[in-house]
Amino acid sequence: MVKIHNFGAGPSKLPEEVYEILKQEFTDFEGTGISLLETSHRSPAYAKLNKDVQDVVRKLLNVPNNYKILFLSGGGQGQFSAVPLNLISRTGSADYVVTGTWSAIAARDARKYGKVNMVLPPTDRYVEIPDQSTWKLDPNASYVHICTNETIDGIEFDFIPDTKGVPLVADMSSNFMSKKIDVSKFGVIYGCAQKNMGTAGVTLVIVREDLLNQALPICPSILDWTANARSDSILNTPPMYAIQVMGRVLQWVDRQGGLDVMAELITKKSSLIYDVIENSNGFYNTSVAKKNRSRMNIPFRIGYVNGDEALEEEFLKGAEALGLIQLKGHSLVGGIRVSTYNAVTVEDVQTLVSYMKDFHKKHAK
Repeated sequence: MVKIHNFGAGPSKLPEEVYEILKQEFTDFEGTGISLLETSHRSPAYAKLNKDVQDVVRKLLNVPNNYKILFLSGGGQGQFSAVPLNLISRTGSADYVVTGTWSAIAARDARKYGKVNMVLPPTDRYVEIPDQSTWKLDPNASYVHICTNETIDGIEFDFIPDTKGVPLVADMSSNFMSKKIDVSKFGVIYGCAQKNMGTAGVTLVIVREDLLNQALPICPSILDWTANARSDSILNTPPMYAIQVMGRVLQWVDRQGGLDVMAELITKKSSLIYDVIENSNGFYNTSVAKKNRSRMNIPFRIGYVNGDEALEEEFLKGAEALGLIQLKGHSLVGGIRVSTYNAVTVEDVQTLVSYMKDFHKKHAK
């Protein structure tokens, strides 16, 4: 069997070292004699895990003491509703900076609970993040929402917007834990785990304490950050195994040297891919502005200009034969997509780069 190189955009690859730890713990979690899957969420064993995972999140991101760390269900899309339900009550309106598919869906969901101001002009083609001098921010907004990395469209923020004191809320689902960030510049940060932090089932939310106690009366308790903060994320039975996986992945990140090391490796991996694209004379092509190209998710077309679907299918078929899997682009945009999350190794990327060069040489005009 060929070695598998998994470039999935989510659920994504997990570090091999973490798999070994999970195997050992699966039927005997930290000496309890049973799996965490059958352990009470009120037990001392889970209470310790809950604290340990919060501690490693706080350490890696240097989270200030006036922020709560929550482990919630519902994925990133659950937070698309939770954000307005918890925050829009102050003025009844919110600013949304739509730079791709996911931030567009977040804005759509927020309209159910209040007024949404679209900071940027509408478009059906996401290729860049306009300069902030062109943004139309509302000083009376309850918050400003951004998606720091658009997984589908391959667009990533390389700056933290200045929102003039209005709380900044960031969906970081696909670039969480890929570099150090100044948490104090955000009111809320959230992200689903199945990209850089583990497996599907848990969403990490980091919320500044002064933004609690503002939920709309219609907010379900399961989405209420205040209720979950009071219960230390054990309001109901949490997604315990997904939290265990997230903890083991983040502890692995810490052992590798932390987020500075992850950032360096991700830059190296993404640069290898972009170099092949740029040196292919248009055979591989991306429409994303260079300044906003994602380090995490690299979508591109094959076959000059708009892409050749038959050629892309041939590329994918040949890639799978070599163990290069989950490279098909999202159904909304087509083409190819390479994800370079923390667990994807430089060797994985080098194997893909070699194949891309050979494929180009075979099919170039």
